[in-house]
Amino acid sequence: MPRSALSPDQVDEFRDALCDAATRLFAEYGYEGVTMRALARDLGCSPMTPYRYFENKAAIFETVRLAAADRFAEAIDGAVKRHADHRDRLVAMAHAYVGFALDEPHAYRIIFELDRRRRPAAVTVEETRSWFIMKAAITEALEAGVLEGDPNVVAHLLWSGLHGIVALHLAGMLNLGLELESLVDAFVAREIYSHAEANQAWANRPHAQPSRAEERNP
Repeated sequence: MPRSALSPDQVDEFRDALCDAATRLFAEYGYEGVTMRALARDLGCSPMTPYRYFENKAAIFETVRLAAADRFAEAIDGAVKRHADHRDRLVAMAHAYVGFALDEPHAYRIIFELDRRRRPAAVTVEETRSWFIMKAAITEALEAGVLEGDPNVVAHLLWSGLHGIVALHLAGMLNLGLELESLVDAFVAREIYSHAEANQAWANRPHAQPSRAEERNP
């Protein structure tokens, strides 16, 4: 008896389930530890079923990575658009960056940790959109006199600093006396505010705003 055709919604539903399974298994086993057979076992289907939806594992992870990169960019863009003041924009942008990594740590790792050799040669719009949003906000702040320096350099420094903080946190190594939120506030103060204002910003912001942990556990 011939196999009945799946509806577009059923195809999308199973593709989403495959991507979710790939994200979960990546967190536990890494890219090399995820196989099409393992994905099928996780979803309770035959080993050949995933091949009806994706050509191979690389295609699944590319879909996962680009979708995660799009959500990441949306989070940053939303934070920027909520504020007119340039400094408020940059502060919100930094916290949105870190917030995404806290809310979707596995997706964040896939965005940045998936080996470049596993990706297409061409850089896609999805994977660079977050960078251009950040750089645009920084360029506007520079033009307004809020920051000083070359926009490309300043954007790289802010990006690399936030990524470093997030990477240490996700690796469980941020345990030497400073909590994540306090460190983010201190970093943002040094990068965005003048040296004269940095100490005051560092002293005030952590007490003025509840941490994400406090918000989740009032």
